[in-house]
Amino acid sequence: MNDSDFMRYSRQILLDEVGMEGQKTLSASHAVIIGVGGLGSQVSHQLAAAGVGELTLIDHDRVELSNLPRQLLFNDCDIGEYKSLVARDKLAMAYRHCAISSVTTRFGQDNPCNVIEAADVVIDCTDNFNSRRLINRQCVDMQIPLITASVAHFQGQLLVTDLSAAPDSGCYQCLFPVESVESQTCRNVGVVGPMVSVMASMQALVAINCLLDIGQFTGKLLRFDGINLKWREASLTRSPQCPVCFSKYKEVCNEHG
Repeated sequence: MNDSDFMRYSRQILLDEVGMEGQKTLSASHAVIIGVGGLGSQVSHQLAAAGVGELTLIDHDRVELSNLPRQLLFNDCDIGEYKSLVARDKLAMAYRHCAISSVTTRFGQDNPCNVIEAADVVIDCTDNFNSRRLINRQCVDMQIPLITASVAHFQGQLLVTDLSAAPDSGCYQCLFPVESVESQTCRNVGVVGPMVSVMASMQALVAINCLLDIGQFTGKLLRFDGINLKWREASLTRSPQCPVCFSKYKEVCNEHG
């Protein structure tokens, strides 16, 4: 770490939980962010600014006018362009230390799922059950920590799963089985920008904690009420009927005796 890097990250380095070694760990880390909309554009911005060394941004959508109130990385000039490409170029210009790549095809459908296999953490910023379940399955199979968030209206939720760290904690599909119905999304009930920023900041914070191996958050479901400014926490336990993590759970247990 040179003098310029030390000055740039000095406020983080002052933290006992980070220090010089922690900052070097962030610099050597690779985060994959799937979905570069309201959540993902802000998560990627915060992680690049914090000194994470490599980001992969995956999103097949293009910037629309209705995105701009909550997707703060974009402006009118970006309308019609791929979100992942615009985010890559803007963040690469501002944070030259960060190696940023972009994927403009839909995760798992138009590109191989092994795009995440080199990740230290995967951050799910998508907006539908099908994508979240697919991402969850891939992370469970590869035993990669996964941070999933969603937001609609004045409600947000965040779930952290890591089968290798907490085999009994279950996965996203334990919480939302295939028969679950998605009743509320920001497209049909609306959302305000600051609600998105709250949940994006939580995802970025948990990702940094995860990379630094600090805090205990695996297997916890956090729900935020944006009207009354209240958090609720619940523990997620593995479902014995889960088709995704049950067999992997037994495999992990066998590996660790």
